[in-house]
Amino acid sequence: MTENVTNEPILAHLKLTQAKLSDHDERFSRVESELRAIKVHVARLVQSVLTRVTAQASLSIRLDRIERGLDLTD
Repeated sequence: MTENVTNEPILAHLKLTQAKLSDHDERFSRVESELRAIKVHVARLVQSVLTRVTAQASLSIRLDRIERGLDLTD
């Protein structure tokens, strides 16, 4: 009993797997790009907050100096 076995079903399955992997690779690349953009955005937000905190600290120091100069401190 000799049966003819072909590789067609295996090749078809491999082609589907390859297509899915390609699609996943494209999606992964998009996710990586979006993640990079989010990291840049967060870094800019942190920088903005640090700039504001620094400016606020500077103003607080100046105000303390003015109050001491006018003898308004407790």
